[in-house]
Amino acid sequence: MTAWLVHAFTATGAVLAYMAVEATIAGDTRLAFVWLMVATLVDAIDGVLARLARVKERTPHFNGARLDDIVDYLTFVFVPVFILRHDGLLPAGAVGLAIAAAVLLSSAYGFSREDAKTPDHFFTGFPSYWNIVAIYMVAIQLSPLINAAFLCGFVILVFVPIGYVYPSRTPRWQRATVTLGTLWAITLVAIIWRLPDAPRALVWVSLLYPIYYFTLSLALHVQRTTAVPPRA
Repeated sequence: MTAWLVHAFTATGAVLAYMAVEATIAGDTRLAFVWLMVATLVDAIDGVLARLARVKERTPHFNGARLDDIVDYLTFVFVPVFILRHDGLLPAGAVGLAIAAAVLLSSAYGFSREDAKTPDHFFTGFPSYWNIVAIYMVAIQLSPLINAAFLCGFVILVFVPIGYVYPSRTPRWQRATVTLGTLWAITLVAIIWRLPDAPRALVWVSLLYPIYYFTLSLALHVQRTTAVPPRA
């Protein structure tokens, strides 16, 4: 019973994604991001609960990892792209649709590859953090063309096999990553709460963590790929 409750908890992310879509259509982008943040919290907790409940042993015929991927695709990819398109933060017409399609299709590839998560706890390629990208684009309000250029850059990174840190599981620098990530999450909550007029200073300061994350991921990727294998 406990294992099924954990699966049900994971599945609530799909409901939260739907509520975010409804909030976006109603013109309440801030509420949409609140629902996405709650979904992110569910995603951060459900893995720990799944391991504690030993779901693989108790529900061997139910693929909880696949359920998690479906929910993550909705909350990390589909809904953020919908928000950007709906709120006019992408170019109008066919160009904006093409950009949205590129994000959706590239992330579908990223989620489907066998090495999406490596045995040493890294994501392969840009790990579809489109919800975070969308928050910053709504908060900063750059032009649709600049947003499109950034999105294209991240789409390309999906296919570049760089290992990105899995914040809660990558062992190297984990304590610093989790501590800084927690502080960053608090600033994101403050930014979302103040949308559409989030303090610019807070937005720019909060970008220090994504810079740290990308820098650390690149540094660790270089170490992993250049390490000399032990002699037999």
